Amino acid sequence: MTNYDELLFNIKIASASPVPGSVLVAEPFLRDQHFLHSVILLVDYAHAAPSMGVVLNRLTAYTLQGLVSGVRRSESVPVFCGGPMSYDRLFFIHTLGTAIPGAREVSPGIFIGGDMDSMLDYVNSGYPLEGFVRFFIGYSGWSPYQLDEELNDHVWAVTSPPSPSSLLDGSEDRYWHRFVRYLGSSFRGWLYHPQNPLSN
Repeated sequence: MTNYDELLFNIKIASASPVPGSVLVAEPFLRDQHFLHSVILLVDYAHAAPSMGVVLNRLTAYTLQGLVSGVRRSESVPVFCGGPMSYDRLFFIHTLGTAIPGAREVSPGIFIGGDMDSMLDYVNSGYPLEGFVRFFIGYSGWSPYQLDEELNDHVWAVTSPPSPSSLLDGSEDRYWHRFVRYLGSSFRGWLYHPQNPLSN
């Protein structure tokens, strides 16, 4: 017989150990406005050091054209909110590798940063953005041991990205649901909780 309470309300499910390049998927009851149904790429992680990540699926009302001069692309380039820290900083995650000098590889095929002029050349040349590059204001940060405590409390499920391009494709609640499905059958109960509890 199916135990529905266990299926629907259990968040204490074992998942992978984090490393730089891991993906953190928020448990469904997390109501923090910055992290509700969020999916985070973990950029830096160590037990006794600060950790840093970027929320991948939270769209803002900003566009790259509104934040950076020299963007000549005709269609608006969306900007995402990477987290509640340093809203005055612009980040970009991409799959372009050494085509962007100075980019740092976070995990195989996933890069952060690099030469902004080279990235603007890519954007202005009309090359595809979805699945290749995503721009962010702000980031998510944890003090030493803070992320470990949250992981012990099962605030996040940890997984590896299914593919580099999948990290940069889609947004918002549908994106979170996709990654919950990717976590596997043990997490399927998470899919039955609406983003807005009042819609139940």
